[in-house]
Amino acid sequence: MYAASREALAHTRSALQSALGSGAATAAAAQAGSELFSVVEALDSQRALRTALADASAPAAVRERLAEQVFAGKVSAQTLATVTAAAGQDWSAQSDLTNSLVRLGREALLKAAADQDQLDAVEDELFRLGRIVAGDPALEQTLSDRSAPASAKRELLSRLLYGKVTAVTEALAVHAVGRLTQPPADTFDELSTLAAAQRDRAVAHVRSAAPLDARQEERLTVILSRVYGKPVTVHVEVDPELLSGLVVRVGDEVIDGSAAGRLAAVRKSLT
Repeated sequence: MYAASREALAHTRSALQSALGSGAATAAAAQAGSELFSVVEALDSQRALRTALADASAPAAVRERLAEQVFAGKVSAQTLATVTAAAGQDWSAQSDLTNSLVRLGREALLKAAADQDQLDAVEDELFRLGRIVAGDPALEQTLSDRSAPASAKRELLSRLLYGKVTAVTEALAVHAVGRLTQPPADTFDELSTLAAAQRDRAVAHVRSAAPLDARQEERLTVILSRVYGKPVTVHVEVDPELLSGLVVRVGDEVIDGSAAGRLAAVRKSLT
Protein backbone atom coordinates (compact mmCIF):
# COMPACT_ATOMS: atom_id res chain seq x y z
CA MET A 1 0.00 0.00 0.00
CA TYR A 2 1.07 3.56 -0.69
CA ALA A 3 0.98 6.13 2.09
CA ALA A 4 -2.51 7.39 1.24
CA SER A 5 -4.03 3.93 1.58
CA ARG A 6 -2.11 3.20 4.77
CA GLU A 7 -3.53 6.38 6.27
CA ALA A 8 -7.00 5.51 4.99
CA LEU A 9 -6.77 2.07 6.58
CA ALA A 10 -5.70 3.58 9.90
CA HIS A 11 -8.69 5.96 9.88
CA THR A 12 -11.10 3.17 8.96
CA ARG A 13 -9.68 0.87 11.65
CA SER A 14 -10.16 3.67 14.18
CA ALA A 15 -13.79 3.99 13.06
CA LEU A 16 -14.34 0.24 13.54
CA GLN A 17 -12.74 0.27 16.99
CA SER A 18 -14.79 3.28 18.01
CA ALA A 19 -18.00 1.66 16.72
CA LEU A 20 -17.29 -1.55 18.61
CA GLY A 21 -16.18 0.28 21.76
CA SER A 22 -13.75 -1.01 24.36
CA GLY A 23 -16.39 -3.16 26.00
CA ALA A 24 -18.03 -4.49 22.84
CA ALA A 25 -19.70 -7.84 23.16
CA THR A 26 -18.06 -10.78 21.47
CA ALA A 27 -21.14 -11.21 19.30
CA ALA A 28 -20.86 -7.63 18.00
CA ALA A 29 -17.24 -8.10 16.91
CA ALA A 30 -18.02 -11.44 15.27
CA GLN A 31 -21.02 -9.95 13.49
CA ALA A 32 -19.00 -6.99 12.24
CA GLY A 33 -16.31 -9.32 10.90
CA SER A 34 -18.77 -11.52 9.04
CA GLU A 35 -20.70 -8.53 7.68
CA LEU A 36 -17.53 -6.84 6.43
CA PHE A 37 -16.81 -10.01 4.46
CA SER A 38 -20.33 -9.81 3.01
CA VAL A 39 -19.76 -6.17 2.03
CA VAL A 40 -16.54 -7.15 0.28
CA GLU A 41 -18.36 -9.87 -1.66
CA ALA A 42 -20.92 -7.29 -2.76
CA LEU A 43 -18.17 -4.92 -3.89
CA ASP A 44 -16.32 -7.72 -5.68
CA SER A 45 -19.43 -8.54 -7.69
CA GLN A 46 -20.49 -4.92 -8.43
CA ARG A 47 -17.73 -3.08 -10.22
CA ALA A 48 -19.70 0.16 -10.62
CA LEU A 49 -20.37 0.37 -6.88
CA ARG A 50 -16.77 -0.50 -6.02
CA THR A 51 -15.49 2.17 -8.40
CA ALA A 52 -17.88 4.81 -7.07
CA LEU A 53 -16.96 4.21 -3.43
CA ALA A 54 -13.23 4.37 -4.18
CA ASP A 55 -13.39 7.35 -6.56
CA ALA A 56 -11.08 9.91 -4.98
CA SER A 57 -12.24 12.56 -7.47
CA ALA A 58 -15.73 12.54 -5.92
CA PRO A 59 -16.37 14.45 -2.68
CA ALA A 60 -16.01 12.30 0.43
CA ALA A 61 -19.52 13.25 1.58
CA VAL A 62 -20.99 11.92 -1.67
CA ARG A 63 -19.20 8.59 -1.29
CA GLU A 64 -20.26 8.32 2.35
CA ARG A 65 -23.92 8.94 1.45
CA LEU A 66 -23.72 6.27 -1.25
CA ALA A 67 -22.35 3.74 1.24
CA GLU A 68 -25.17 4.56 3.66
CA GLN A 69 -27.83 4.29 0.96
CA VAL A 70 -26.57 0.91 -0.24
CA PHE A 71 -25.84 -0.81 3.07
CA ALA A 72 -28.15 0.84 5.64
CA GLY A 73 -30.59 -1.70 7.02
CA LYS A 74 -28.54 -4.58 5.62
CA VAL A 75 -25.71 -4.57 8.17
CA SER A 76 -25.27 -3.62 11.81
CA ALA A 77 -24.59 -0.05 12.91
CA GLN A 78 -20.95 -0.96 13.65
CA THR A 79 -20.39 -2.36 10.17
CA LEU A 80 -22.19 0.54 8.50
CA ALA A 81 -20.02 3.06 10.39
CA THR A 82 -16.90 1.22 9.24
CA VAL A 83 -17.92 0.99 5.59
CA THR A 84 -19.03 4.63 5.55
CA ALA A 85 -15.71 5.70 7.04
CA ALA A 86 -13.86 3.65 4.42
CA ALA A 87 -15.86 5.25 1.62
CA GLY A 88 -14.91 8.70 2.90
CA GLN A 89 -11.17 7.98 2.65
CA ASP A 90 -8.88 8.54 -0.34
CA TRP A 91 -7.39 5.22 -1.44
CA SER A 92 -4.32 4.90 -3.66
CA ALA A 93 -5.94 2.03 -5.56
CA GLN A 94 -9.46 0.70 -5.82
CA SER A 95 -8.34 -2.71 -4.59
CA ASP A 96 -6.93 -1.13 -1.42
CA LEU A 97 -10.47 -0.31 -0.29
CA THR A 98 -11.73 -3.89 -0.55
CA ASN A 99 -8.50 -5.44 0.74
CA SER A 100 -8.61 -3.15 3.77
CA LEU A 101 -12.20 -4.12 4.53
CA VAL A 102 -11.08 -7.76 4.37
CA ARG A 103 -8.25 -6.99 6.80
CA LEU A 104 -10.62 -5.25 9.22
CA GLY A 105 -13.13 -8.09 8.97
CA ARG A 106 -10.37 -10.50 9.95
CA GLU A 107 -9.29 -8.28 12.84
CA ALA A 108 -12.88 -8.05 14.12
CA LEU A 109 -13.25 -11.84 14.06
CA LEU A 110 -9.91 -12.26 15.85
CA LYS A 111 -11.08 -9.77 18.48
CA ALA A 112 -14.10 -12.00 19.02
CA ALA A 113 -11.76 -14.99 19.39
CA ALA A 114 -9.61 -13.08 21.88
CA ASP A 115 -12.68 -12.16 23.92
CA GLN A 116 -13.46 -15.88 24.19
CA ASP A 117 -9.84 -16.84 24.98
CA GLN A 118 -9.68 -18.73 21.69
CA LEU A 119 -6.90 -16.80 19.98
CA ASP A 120 -4.27 -19.48 20.67
CA ALA A 121 -6.56 -22.14 19.26
CA VAL A 122 -7.36 -20.10 16.15
CA GLU A 123 -3.69 -19.40 15.48
CA ASP A 124 -2.77 -23.07 15.82
CA GLU A 125 -5.74 -24.30 13.76
CA LEU A 126 -4.88 -21.97 10.88
CA PHE A 127 -1.26 -23.08 10.94
CA ARG A 128 -2.26 -26.76 10.96
CA LEU A 129 -4.73 -26.14 8.14
CA GLY A 130 -1.94 -24.64 6.05
CA ARG A 131 0.21 -27.73 6.62
CA ILE A 132 -2.66 -30.09 5.77
CA VAL A 133 -3.39 -28.28 2.52
CA ALA A 134 0.29 -28.06 1.59
CA GLY A 135 0.59 -31.81 2.14
CA ASP A 136 -2.44 -32.67 -0.02
CA PRO A 137 -1.72 -31.74 -3.68
CA ALA A 138 -5.23 -32.61 -4.85
CA LEU A 139 -6.90 -30.41 -2.22
CA GLU A 140 -4.43 -27.60 -2.82
CA GLN A 141 -5.09 -27.71 -6.56
CA THR A 142 -8.85 -27.71 -6.03
CA LEU A 143 -8.73 -24.69 -3.70
CA SER A 144 -6.32 -22.87 -6.04
CA ASP A 145 -8.39 -23.46 -9.20
CA ARG A 146 -9.16 -19.99 -10.56
CA SER A 147 -11.75 -21.39 -12.95
CA ALA A 148 -13.86 -22.82 -10.10
CA PRO A 149 -16.54 -20.59 -8.55
CA ALA A 150 -15.51 -19.07 -5.23
CA SER A 151 -18.76 -20.35 -3.71
CA ALA A 152 -17.88 -23.95 -4.60
CA LYS A 153 -14.44 -23.71 -2.99
CA ARG A 154 -15.90 -22.11 0.12
CA GLU A 155 -18.57 -24.78 0.40
CA LEU A 156 -15.95 -27.53 0.07
CA LEU A 157 -13.71 -26.08 2.76
CA SER A 158 -16.67 -25.40 5.02
CA ARG A 159 -17.69 -29.06 4.82
CA LEU A 160 -14.14 -30.16 5.61
CA LEU A 161 -13.83 -27.84 8.62
CA TYR A 162 -17.32 -28.01 10.11
CA GLY A 163 -17.22 -29.19 13.71
CA LYS A 164 -13.43 -29.63 13.67
CA VAL A 165 -12.26 -26.06 14.33
CA THR A 166 -13.52 -22.96 16.10
CA ALA A 167 -16.16 -20.84 14.37
CA VAL A 168 -13.66 -18.00 13.89
CA THR A 169 -11.11 -20.27 12.19
CA GLU A 170 -13.78 -21.60 9.86
CA ALA A 171 -15.04 -18.09 9.00
CA LEU A 172 -11.54 -16.77 8.31
CA ALA A 173 -10.44 -19.74 6.21
CA VAL A 174 -13.67 -20.12 4.24
CA HIS A 175 -13.79 -16.46 3.24
CA ALA A 176 -10.09 -16.36 2.38
CA VAL A 177 -10.27 -19.31 0.02
CA GLY A 178 -12.70 -17.40 -2.18
CA ARG A 179 -10.26 -14.51 -2.76
CA LEU A 180 -6.93 -16.28 -3.13
CA THR A 181 -4.03 -14.37 -4.67
CA GLN A 182 -1.38 -16.92 -3.62
CA PRO A 183 -1.22 -20.62 -2.67
CA PRO A 184 -3.87 -21.41 -0.04
CA ALA A 185 -1.30 -22.72 2.47
CA ASP A 186 0.49 -19.36 2.35
CA THR A 187 -2.81 -17.55 2.94
CA PHE A 188 -3.59 -19.70 5.98
CA ASP A 189 -0.07 -19.04 7.29
CA GLU A 190 -0.68 -15.30 6.92
CA LEU A 191 -3.91 -15.61 8.87
CA SER A 192 -2.09 -17.55 11.60
CA THR A 193 0.53 -14.80 11.76
CA LEU A 194 -2.20 -12.14 11.95
CA ALA A 195 -3.74 -13.99 14.88
CA ALA A 196 -0.37 -13.99 16.65
CA ALA A 197 0.05 -10.28 15.94
CA GLN A 198 -3.11 -9.54 17.91
CA ARG A 199 -1.10 -10.54 21.00
CA ASP A 200 2.05 -8.75 19.82
CA ARG A 201 3.68 -12.07 19.04
CA ALA A 202 5.88 -13.18 16.16
CA VAL A 203 5.46 -16.58 14.53
CA ALA A 204 8.39 -18.86 13.74
CA HIS A 205 7.77 -21.55 11.14
CA VAL A 206 10.33 -24.25 11.87
CA ARG A 207 11.19 -27.21 9.69
CA SER A 208 13.18 -29.81 11.54
CA ALA A 209 14.92 -32.92 10.22
CA ALA A 210 13.71 -34.80 13.30
CA PRO A 211 10.94 -34.20 15.86
CA LEU A 212 11.77 -31.78 18.68
CA ASP A 213 11.00 -32.79 22.23
CA ALA A 214 9.30 -30.38 24.64
CA ARG A 215 12.60 -29.21 26.14
CA GLN A 216 14.14 -28.47 22.73
CA GLU A 217 11.07 -26.62 21.54
CA GLU A 218 10.95 -24.55 24.73
CA ARG A 219 14.64 -23.66 24.41
CA LEU A 220 14.15 -22.65 20.77
CA THR A 221 11.19 -20.48 21.78
CA VAL A 222 13.26 -18.71 24.45
CA ILE A 223 16.16 -18.08 22.05
CA LEU A 224 13.94 -16.72 19.27
CA SER A 225 11.99 -14.52 21.70
CA ARG A 226 15.28 -13.04 22.88
CA VAL A 227 16.49 -12.48 19.30
CA TYR A 228 13.29 -10.77 18.13
CA GLY A 229 12.57 -8.88 21.33
CA LYS A 230 9.00 -10.15 21.69
CA PRO A 231 7.21 -13.42 22.47
CA VAL A 232 7.51 -15.91 19.61
CA THR A 233 5.10 -18.73 18.84
CA VAL A 234 6.96 -21.70 17.37
CA HIS A 235 5.26 -24.04 14.90
CA VAL A 236 7.31 -27.12 14.05
CA GLU A 237 6.95 -29.53 11.14
CA VAL A 238 9.24 -32.46 10.44
CA ASP A 239 11.05 -32.52 7.09
CA PRO A 240 13.47 -35.48 6.75
CA GLU A 241 14.86 -34.02 3.50
CA LEU A 242 16.79 -31.51 5.61
CA LEU A 243 19.00 -34.43 6.72
CA SER A 244 19.79 -32.69 10.04
CA GLY A 245 19.29 -29.35 11.78
CA LEU A 246 16.58 -26.72 11.38
CA VAL A 247 15.25 -24.10 9.02
CA VAL A 248 13.53 -21.22 10.83
CA ARG A 249 11.37 -18.62 9.05
CA VAL A 250 10.11 -15.54 10.89
CA GLY A 251 8.35 -13.19 8.49
CA ASP A 252 10.64 -12.69 5.51
CA GLU A 253 13.76 -13.75 7.42
CA VAL A 254 15.05 -17.30 7.00
CA ILE A 255 17.71 -18.93 9.17
CA ASP A 256 18.96 -22.11 7.49
CA GLY A 257 20.89 -24.32 9.90
CA SER A 258 20.16 -27.59 8.11
CA ALA A 259 22.62 -30.01 6.58
CA ALA A 260 20.81 -29.70 3.26
CA GLY A 261 21.21 -25.93 3.42
CA ARG A 262 24.93 -26.20 4.15
CA LEU A 263 25.40 -28.65 1.27
CA ALA A 264 23.57 -26.29 -1.08
CA ALA A 265 25.84 -23.44 0.02
CA VAL A 266 28.92 -25.58 -0.62
CA ARG A 267 27.68 -26.54 -4.08
CA LYS A 268 26.99 -22.89 -4.87
CA SER A 269 30.52 -21.88 -3.81
CA LEU A 270 32.01 -24.52 -6.13
CA THR A 271 30.19 -23.31 -9.22
